[in-house]
Amino acid sequence: MTQKILNVGVIGLGEVAQVIHLPVLEALPHQYRIAALCDISPKLVAYLGEKYRVTNLYTNASELVKQADLDVVFVLNSNEYHTECAIAAANNNKHVFIEKPMCLTEKEADAIIAARDRNNVKVMVGYMRRYAASFLEAVQLIKEMDSIQYVRVRDIIGPNSSFVKPTSHVVSFDDIPDALKADKQKRTEQMVLEATGLERSSPYFRLYLLLCGLSSHDLSLMREVLGMPSRVVGAKMTNNGSVFLTAILDYEQFAVTFETGTDLQGRFDAHLEVYASNKSVKVEYDTPYIRHLPTKVTVNETIGETFSTSVIRPTLKDPYTLELDYLYNVITKDLPPKTSPEDFKKDLEIFKMIIDALK
Repeated sequence: MTQKILNVGVIGLGEVAQVIHLPVLEALPHQYRIAALCDISPKLVAYLGEKYRVTNLYTNASELVKQADLDVVFVLNSNEYHTECAIAAANNNKHVFIEKPMCLTEKEADAIIAARDRNNVKVMVGYMRRYAASFLEAVQLIKEMDSIQYVRVRDIIGPNSSFVKPTSHVVSFDDIPDALKADKQKRTEQMVLEATGLERSSPYFRLYLLLCGLSSHDLSLMREVLGMPSRVVGAKMTNNGSVFLTAILDYEQFAVTFETGTDLQGRFDAHLEVYASNKSVKVEYDTPYIRHLPTKVTVNETIGETFSTSVIRPTLKDPYTLELDYLYNVITKDLPPKTSPEDFKKDLEIFKMIIDALK
């Protein structure tokens, strides 16, 4: 029996599409076919259409979603437009894969859920770290631990360009109208205000966008391992040129220290570490922009007088490929995705808890 190949329409052809999603889709020809491309930059659409031999090219997402042969639409454009693109795809009976953050407000999340249910399609959020084989191994190891004493979650990174420029060729063109750039900024301000009550002038405005972007990965991982915190005990943000956040999250029997921020160092420090009395399990991620850098699990354990350290790397298959393998099964086998819109709403709740603690 021939395996079904899913036709994919891609909305948003920026850095993450060029470095990650288009190459991964092309590397999975037994599962996916890139059947349509869309971006607000006409020159970029034409360039990538030629590169990937795609003839169905659009500068308007509302036109792409009408293409009859598409099975799934990848929403990879700017966060402010995710919701309208996802709903338009669902309303045209297309499944949806949507990059994190799915959206910036609870109202948007509810609208996406309603469109999904109304049209009986799948919507999956792109939290690739939760599909890494090493992470799944760590989840099992943590379940086997005795009572948790403490947890640390960290994501402190330098500029993405530190990793992208030496390893990938990303193209862009200066053909986006100023009116569209202004619309994006206006939408950002409106959505952050709705979600948090923060004006652009607030010192926490930029932090909310950091939480929705970089930090959403880590808080999502944390939830899969530990569930939801009961509250945020306290939080401190510093902005001495770079935004950094430290927060303490309460899990009743133990606390989680959450650290996130960006600086100018060319390194990527992202990990989750769970401590029990005689054992700790740490899962570490490197930059996703170099796909095949391994995700590792380190286990420290003391039995009697013996202290041991072991490093586990189940596979070199990158999390993005594992994620799209999972998406394929979600669509073709009618399975519920674990990184669902409802799941993402929990992250919005934590973002709000952190902002409220700061305010």
